[in-house]
Amino acid sequence: MCPQYKVWQEVFKILKNTEKLNGHGGEREPADPYIIYHNWEHIMPIELQFQFQRYIEWAEDHKQLDEIGKYLRSLKEEDWAHYGEI
Repeated sequence: MCPQYKVWQEVFKILKNTEKLNGHGGEREPADPYIIYHNWEHIMPIELQFQFQRYIEWAEDHKQLDEIGKYLRSLKEEDWAHYGEI
């Protein structure tokens, strides 16, 4: 399970210090949601989970875990993509 694309965009907007990222992501570095969107159909579900984990790690590294957690807990069920849907 991972969020639908629109959630990735919102989380990325909330994250601090993302302006210097290379866009493709890396260890504990989130990928630009634009890149994820344009490759959504070609990314394996497990890789989407790993990519979203990087968003969470970035939030943790920048002391935003509570803020991101609050946002994610506010989401509706239809804001999440489940295996078989992605």
